[in-house]
Amino acid sequence: MRKRNFFAGPSVLPMEVLEEMRDQLVDYKGNGISMLETSHRGGMFEDMYDECLQSFRDLIGIPDDYDVYFLGGGATLQFAMIPFNFLLPGTQAAYCKTGTWSNKACSDAQKVGSVAVVFDDKENGYTHLPDVDKLVLPENCSYLYICANETIGGIEYKKFPKRGSAPIIADMSSDFLSRPVDVSNFDMIYGGVQKNLGPAGATFIIMKKSLLERRNENLVAYFDYGLHAKNKGLYNTPPVASIWGVKLMLDWIKKMGGVAEMDKRADLKSGMIYSVIDSSDFWRSPVDPAVRSRMNIVFRLPSEELEAKFVEESKKAGMLGLKGHRSVGGLRASLYNACPIEDVQALADFMKEFERKNG
Repeated sequence: MRKRNFFAGPSVLPMEVLEEMRDQLVDYKGNGISMLETSHRGGMFEDMYDECLQSFRDLIGIPDDYDVYFLGGGATLQFAMIPFNFLLPGTQAAYCKTGTWSNKACSDAQKVGSVAVVFDDKENGYTHLPDVDKLVLPENCSYLYICANETIGGIEYKKFPKRGSAPIIADMSSDFLSRPVDVSNFDMIYGGVQKNLGPAGATFIIMKKSLLERRNENLVAYFDYGLHAKNKGLYNTPPVASIWGVKLMLDWIKKMGGVAEMDKRADLKSGMIYSVIDSSDFWRSPVDPAVRSRMNIVFRLPSEELEAKFVEESKKAGMLGLKGHRSVGGLRASLYNACPIEDVQALADFMKEFERKNG
């Protein structure tokens, strides 16, 4: 029996995607060879890769003056690559510290160059986001960095900063393709694929071509975005299995109705859980309601003992991944694109029954 998967990542994949990977694993589309063992130079991999990149462009409307490709190393590698490329001497990078992942990105950037922290919600436990219209950037700002959705804290930007004097760079690892995004408002969008887009291993890069003109060109090869753009992400052997999974996941999103449908489903699914949380004092959301994440719902119970009991009983009910991140505790349900609506309804029903028995 399949479990109901609420892990924050790697996360749930559609059964159709898993079954197609299974069916094509040994002999990919009658080519007599597996996608996992073919060369990434030409042939069936590049055909699949080109289709994947085009699907990416089509689904979110990526303009022609942006490069799109995949790298390895996870989103975490980008924490360093970004400042090495764009935080040049005599400039400052602006960072909004809104939780664990933006904090880690900021910490890496501070080891490379000068950083101005233009928002830090530490005193509130990272439960709020900045008023993006009131952000004050430093002079000679190399870029503004944000994390669109903080998976651990369960907060998500509902409005983004508008393009101004400085390029905008956004980590969208955990909410990309869950809602429409105006790519042209950003100079770079990136993210690990293992939440909304496929199996772990690849990181997507979407970058305005003109941003490359501002980069440090004196870098080791793998850190140079210009080199990767020139080779459409194939400078070295790419994370083949992950990219193949992304291609199938993008096909599934198209089949389901595209990003607009993912957006509707995100509203529906998150609403099911937030309605339970808001129904009584038994549950508590620590997050400002105006910026609650639709992807990662964090919540608490009256005691840690009850939270531990909730996790154990949910496992017995076939639900996995509901324990909060080790750094903050509590509970968390991740409702990414592939999380079935019926699984979310089952969780909501389980929560109501748990409250009836323990409230």
